Formats: sequence, C-alpha cells, structure tokens
Amino acid sequence: MPTNQPDSHKIQAWSLINRKYLGQGVRVKRFRRPKRSQIRNRVLLAILMAKDIKLSRLAEDLSVSSRSVSAWVYEGRIPSKNNMDKTCRLLGYPPNVLFNEALLRQSPILCQPTPSRFMKRSMNNSPRSNVILTGLCMVYDLSVTDVSIWIGIHPGTFRKWLHYSHLPTLALQEKAETFFRIPRHILFADCETP
Repeated sequence: MPTNQPDSHKIQAWSLINRKYLGQGVRVKRFRRPKRSQIRNRVLLAILMAKDIKLSRLAEDLSVSSRSVSAWVYEGRIPSKNNMDKTCRLLGYPPNVLFNEALLRQSPILCQPTPSRFMKRSMNNSPRSNVILTGLCMVYDLSVTDVSIWIGIHPGTFRKWLHYSHLPTLALQEKAETFFRIPRHILFADCETP
C-alpha cells in the first residue's frame, strides 16, 4: 500500500547533502541596496554608511526599535526630541543636518547622467574627511571621477573635498549643491572654514 511519506533513508541522504551547504553560511551585504525613491533621509543614511554603522546597531545604541530607525531613513520620519538629541550626540552632527525637515519633504532624486560605481579604495583613512559627501557617493554608488566630471571640476579637487575636508569656493559649493540637491551648509558640514 503506497504512503505519502518519503522513505526515511531518502530524508537522511538529503539532510547530509544540505548540511554540506548550510555549514558554509550566507554572505549578507552590510547595507541593503535601496531604490532611490525609497530614501527619504539621504544625509542620515550617508553618514551611517560612511561610518559603517548598521541601522540595527544605531537602534541598539539608542535603545529604540530598528523599525523606528528604518522609518527615519526610508520614510523620513522625525524622531522624538529625546531620540533626536541622542542621535545627534552619537553621530556628532546637529539636528538641522541630520533631520532637515525641508530636505525630508523634498527628497529629490539625484540626477546622474550615466551609471557609476563607487570604488572602495576611495575610502581614505585620512584624519579629516567629509563624511556626508563620502557617504552620499556610497549611497548612490557614484565614483569620484564621474562625480567630478558631472560637477565640472578636476577629480583631484573633488578628492580634496572628500579626504581632507577642504572647503571649496562658493561657486564650487553651488555646483555641488546643484548636483546632489542638498544645501551646501549640509554638504560641507564637516569642513572647517580656513
């Protein structure tokens, strides 16, 4: 009489085969690759990516749910005053940079002419770096060379902005502001005035 149950020796054989592959683990990317329209707080995500802080770790450090932190980044929600203060202290930026309400309402999509690819070697371990600008290149997967060409500057100049927190002239700040669609006081918040 046939039964719907598989033979026990077949199950054991499959478990041995699966054990071989399950023991190797699964490689999970550090950050999920969001669609451009999903990111409402691009500055916060840029800072987290540049500092290599996962959303779950930020949530743990702030003692809030990871769903709340995801809502701040992907839905553009503003945290409570207490959580905003803790986030600002932890990341080292003022509220008008991390949670700029005008920027969250607009949430413009970056207009890059062609696909580009961020190179990990662009990350430099210099003592001063522009975390926000570097993080934005990581968020949008933009290469330093492509961005500099699109903005209309030399790649070496753009690298100075990234790696040495060099504050560009007002005209160049306006070019960067136009390309990234983020106010220059936020884009260059890491730069010191000479």
